[in-house]
Amino acid sequence: MLPAKTLIALQSWSSVGRWTLLGTLLCIVISVVFNALVFGDLGGPALRRSLLSATVLPAILGLPLFLFAGMRVRSLALSNMRLGLLARTDSLTACLNRGAFTARVGILLGQRQPHTTGAFLMIDADNFKDINDLFGHVNGDEALAIIARSIQAVLRTGDLLGRMGGEEFAVYLPDLDHRQTAAISERIRRSVYLANFAPEGCRHTLSVSIGGAVFEGQAGFAELFRIADERLYDAKKSGRNRAAVVNVADLATASLQRTA
Repeated sequence: MLPAKTLIALQSWSSVGRWTLLGTLLCIVISVVFNALVFGDLGGPALRRSLLSATVLPAILGLPLFLFAGMRVRSLALSNMRLGLLARTDSLTACLNRGAFTARVGILLGQRQPHTTGAFLMIDADNFKDINDLFGHVNGDEALAIIARSIQAVLRTGDLLGRMGGEEFAVYLPDLDHRQTAAISERIRRSVYLANFAPEGCRHTLSVSIGGAVFEGQAGFAELFRIADERLYDAKKSGRNRAAVVNVADLATASLQRTA
């Protein structure tokens, strides 16, 4: 079995071409060196015919064999890439699934430098059970896909969106402060609210509630998830279709003041 790096390298046709040429050239070199060492005592004409044969035969046989092997490996590499993508992606919304999102954000959080800011959002579709009850689960799935696209349309390159399960999504936003996080949360809310969802030709307004945790330096995934989920609950309790964003440092300060 070929190593993973080889599979990745052979995903392009140019790599297959290089694989074919280099493999064939290596066979020719080995064949020529072998014939020169073994049949070097045959004399000029015989040795030249031997070296010609050692060059032509590997080229005739090696090119198609290496090309075929390269194409097969490329097909395997692309299949592995597609399977890996399917394993990481939620099939309904095309977001990262919970496992992939949690793992990726956990790695990014561990790599953060001191004094850099970031934010974690929890997003939940409002009154989603009513959508399923009124329009059926097929239209409910369409509503989830629309919400996911509406969120993704607002995000920047480098932001991560994951479906955490049911009608709940999470977003990781690197390098944002409290003001910027509140602004992008409002843009997400508005993007979903203005989205076109018209089951059976009848427009139905979608909305989401958002809870956010803004932090500085390194932070744990579980802590950010808990704080953002609590703020999400506050947004739901306050009437839905709104965002509640808090600084993690402010919560810690308030906790110390209460215990003092």
